[in-house]
Amino acid sequence: MSDLLRHPTSPDAEGAIHRISPQAAGWTYVGFDVLRLTGGARVARQTGDREVCLVLVSGRAALSVNGQDFGTLGERADPFSGKPWSLYVPPHARYEITAAGDCEIGVCSAPAKGGRPARVIAPDEVGEETRGKGTNTRHVRNILPDASPHAESLLVVEVITPGGHWSSYPPHKHDVDDPPRETLLEETYYHRLARGAGFAVQRVYTDDRSLDETMAVGDRDVVLVPRGYHPVGAPHGFDLYYLNVMAGPVRQWRFTMAPDHAFLQFA
Repeated sequence: MSDLLRHPTSPDAEGAIHRISPQAAGWTYVGFDVLRLTGGARVARQTGDREVCLVLVSGRAALSVNGQDFGTLGERADPFSGKPWSLYVPPHARYEITAAGDCEIGVCSAPAKGGRPARVIAPDEVGEETRGKGTNTRHVRNILPDASPHAESLLVVEVITPGGHWSSYPPHKHDVDDPPRETLLEETYYHRLARGAGFAVQRVYTDDRSLDETMAVGDRDVVLVPRGYHPVGAPHGFDLYYLNVMAGPVRQWRFTMAPDHAFLQFA
């Protein structure tokens, strides 16, 4: 099995089905966990020297930060049913989660120094856009885009790719620290399939093919993108969701397209 492809485990004592630290990923910036909680389950964590974005992938949960109650957030039954509720948590803070019924939460993290307050990111603050055309059409929900001032390092986005369509396509990369031409951003993809079965396909490759892996991705799998191009294909009949987390030395998304796809318009 590819080291870039991570399958979910059974929930541990905290309800985690993924625990991907920078050390476990073999890189520097991005951390990503997924919690699957049942009603009444409680999780309390410290952020340390990292900022965190809690994304309600599905279900509802009561959230607090350093004792400040942010109420019960979340309203969608699954990630295909509308825009998400999220909560930004600064470094050096304690946050608590209490599940209000079954829920699934993405825990996105990256290094930060502090200075931004804890805050709710409501669905009406999440910019939604459609990119591409034809079978390259997909629907993007910007939770923490690089234009947002509410994070120091994190970039967080959701994408819905209809069955039969491509996404993260034409192939592009962001693995060179050369802003504003290109920025170095590590990236994780958390995949969900609308039917809970079937598969999607993701390829991660570099120009010199020193990295060249093509993976069959199942529901709740995570793909790590340490470098290189990383297109995704959703087979006919299987709509695909993914939650992206990116971070690097500069909080900007600047990319380079694969030369052999340069004739295609990236939109």
